[in-house]
Amino acid sequence: MKQLRISDFEFRIGSTALYILAVALGLLAASMPSDAQQPGKVYRIGFLGVNAFAPTEATHPQKCPVTGAQNWQAWLAGLREHGYIPGQNLVIDCRWTEGRAERAPALAAELVSLKPDLMVVAYTANVRAAKQATSTIPIVMVNVSNPVERGLVANLARPGGNVTGPTDTLLETQGKLLQLLKEAVPTISRVAVLSHPGVTPEPTFGRDRETAALALDMTLQVYAIRDPAEFAGVFAAMTKAKAEALFVVADPFWQAHIQRIVELAAQSQLPAVYPWRDFVQAGGLLAYDVNRIAIFRRLGFYVDRIFKGANPGDLPVEQPTKFDLVINLKTAKALGLTLPQSLLMRADEVIE
Repeated sequence: MKQLRISDFEFRIGSTALYILAVALGLLAASMPSDAQQPGKVYRIGFLGVNAFAPTEATHPQKCPVTGAQNWQAWLAGLREHGYIPGQNLVIDCRWTEGRAERAPALAAELVSLKPDLMVVAYTANVRAAKQATSTIPIVMVNVSNPVERGLVANLARPGGNVTGPTDTLLETQGKLLQLLKEAVPTISRVAVLSHPGVTPEPTFGRDRETAALALDMTLQVYAIRDPAEFAGVFAAMTKAKAEALFVVADPFWQAHIQRIVELAAQSQLPAVYPWRDFVQAGGLLAYDVNRIAIFRRLGFYVDRIFKGANPGDLPVEQPTKFDLVINLKTAKALGLTLPQSLLMRADEVIE
């Protein structure tokens, strides 16, 4: 596998010559517009996300956080690198679904009505809503997995349409997560899978997970949560079924419930593997996650190219190749686990 670096972000290139050529042509086309911003122009971006900030976080009149979390700060830093500064030559309007995907179409339409030069949209359901709301305003996606299968772009090398941006995971991470769980607790065989159906379709990811489980001699039992009120009952069902570990499927719905999930896993004495480092920082056992700060910072590249005239359909979709293993040693001790030294030595971050 060959890797190509652009700035501080790595992305995967397919093995065929056609893909390589298409990526090269896409990047060449992206660099063709003038490197100069339009003098005196104030650009406008519409941002559609899931959860904005902690309840005490102040907001701008445009409903954007004043400070924001690390990902938000990284995005602003990426914009500044290319000369775009909110309050000077840039206005950002924000809207948030607060974990309710059904709100996405109305919020996307609201942002479109503000006539932004570009939209930055997080998560699959929101990107779908934005794509339905406009076929002309460029859309830069983020926190989206497998965008081709989910119908957001035609292909990675030349996405076509008005959507492009970096993806945040690869198919094989599903098997990797199970492998790490098995390595942490070699004796487990029954694994509970926590999912939020109806928002993030994931047939391919599910098949990959089942294939990996079979190879690792694991049995998976899927538990679906559609409403926060179901958490306690679902974890009680896991205990009744004698689940020995927990696998949490990535979904934006969890953003507002990370602490709750971590606490219930601890109460149920379930070693758990998570898709985001946020869970481990909140007390979860381990996560295998892409460097999201780098991804959000990379958004500045896409914004800059499009503002300077590039067609989003010609900008290749970038795939990450580097993932971080994050382990909470304090949680392992609380669960009575002695993690193998070989696993700890490979960790990119160990929380003690």
